[in-house]
Amino acid sequence: MMNIDRLGHDGTRIQSGDLSIYIDPYQISSTAKADIILITHGHFDHLSPDDIKKILKSDTAILCPPGCEPPAPFETISAGETKTVKGIQIEAVPAYNVNKKFHPKAEGHVGYIVTVDGQRIYHAGDTDVIPEMSGIKCDVALLPVSGTYVMTAEEAVEAATIIRPKTAIPMHYDGGVVGSIEDAQTFERLLQGSGIDVEITDKID
Repeated sequence: MMNIDRLGHDGTRIQSGDLSIYIDPYQISSTAKADIILITHGHFDHLSPDDIKKILKSDTAILCPPGCEPPAPFETISAGETKTVKGIQIEAVPAYNVNKKFHPKAEGHVGYIVTVDGQRIYHAGDTDVIPEMSGIKCDVALLPVSGTYVMTAEEAVEAATIIRPKTAIPMHYDGGVVGSIEDAQTFERLLQGSGIDVEITDKID
């Protein structure tokens, strides 16, 4: 049975049996060890050495785009690449801003599509609505909703409508950086009747 846990901000943990996959752990209290850690880009609230160290074990695999420097051995992955790590297929996809300056396309930031138990889980990373989303095929989409550095809730609705996942989970809030539960609730309200299930999950400790 697969579980997707929200750790706050962009932080996510995907659990399948004994396998734990963390994406962008930041200000986490969990010390459950990671089999795989995925970093979307090098900003402090996504690549947090202190948080990575909390969940490292001797054989933890770390993937990140070029230019990142995690505090342990790692492998780089760029948008358009697919790698299999510990039996898990991991695809890196573009993530960037189109109407703000924080995440330029040229920096090579990424999102991920992780296939676990036959389910394709898309973690969008820090992004706006971008043309590449029309090619995203997934069962679950984790989409930022806070605005300022990423999509607003309204723009995230546009992204969800393009991607058409079975389930959409709002993220990029409740992490002490930007965004609030109200952004997630707006996203949920605007997608009512769309045929896309929205799950607002509690932040886990």
